[in-house]
Amino acid sequence: MNLTQVKGNTYVLEGIELIPLYVLPEGGHCILLDTGLLEEREDIEAALEDANLVPAGILCSHSHVDHAGNNKYFQEKFRIPVALTAQEAGMCSSVLTLKCYFLTLPLGTVERDSGHLVHTPDVIIPAGDGPFPFAGAQFQIIHTPGHSSGQVAAVTPDNVCYAADALLSAEMLNAKLPYELNHQIAMESREKLRALDCDAYIMAHRGICGPREIGELVRANQVLVRRRAREVLEVIRRPMTASEINIAVTERYELFTSRPSRALRFQRNISFLVEYLVDSGLLELESRRGVVYYRPRGMR
Repeated sequence: MNLTQVKGNTYVLEGIELIPLYVLPEGGHCILLDTGLLEEREDIEAALEDANLVPAGILCSHSHVDHAGNNKYFQEKFRIPVALTAQEAGMCSSVLTLKCYFLTLPLGTVERDSGHLVHTPDVIIPAGDGPFPFAGAQFQIIHTPGHSSGQVAAVTPDNVCYAADALLSAEMLNAKLPYELNHQIAMESREKLRALDCDAYIMAHRGICGPREIGELVRANQVLVRRRAREVLEVIRRPMTASEINIAVTERYELFTSRPSRALRFQRNISFLVEYLVDSGLLELESRRGVVYYRPRGMR
């Protein structure tokens, strides 16, 4: 796993995703901004050891499997503090609250695959945007809910913004089913990133851009969501149930997986696009004999 400098003391570990870290000025210690996937643990540890770095704290953007997968492990091994927002701390407090993230997966599956996410943070990130001193460094916190209920972006002392999953990198703009807990709120959060004046922006899913590119990247993210929502709307040619919509969208995007857990995640992501269309007034709901149907606005 390569350790690449972004600016000053801000680096990224290049794993399945980018895991930023800030090296404290005195050297030898760093603050991890997220901890990656469980299966990346050994590679992360090896990369830190090669760089003669020991974690001093974990400033975690949100409690998803690819961002908080090793929080508890590093917290206990190095006896270091973990910082999360109250919403994300609540979500990873038990397997049952984690189900609020996975939604469609059975509780037993959540426990088996993601029980390692359960832990208790030491520090709760304040609810407002602003300065946040943590583990020997001063960060700026920007609350960017939408992808999850309490996700944050963090600006390091080098004026580098880690956007986490608030923003898709350019190479991810072909995503068939971009995941957002709420698309409208996520879009509003992205506009906050556009207004920042940072020297670099790190997207967790392998992208780094400069201040000249950020505005266009935000615009392209918003366009992607609207395009995917429109494509979902196009398959709803009559009043349809959620299951019928799921089948139609799966066929349109050829999401032909044989893994039930993956299919359930697709179903979840489709439902969030459907909810966006409902909230936007483009889909209407009706109930027939206790079953909900979705129809395009004005259709009877």
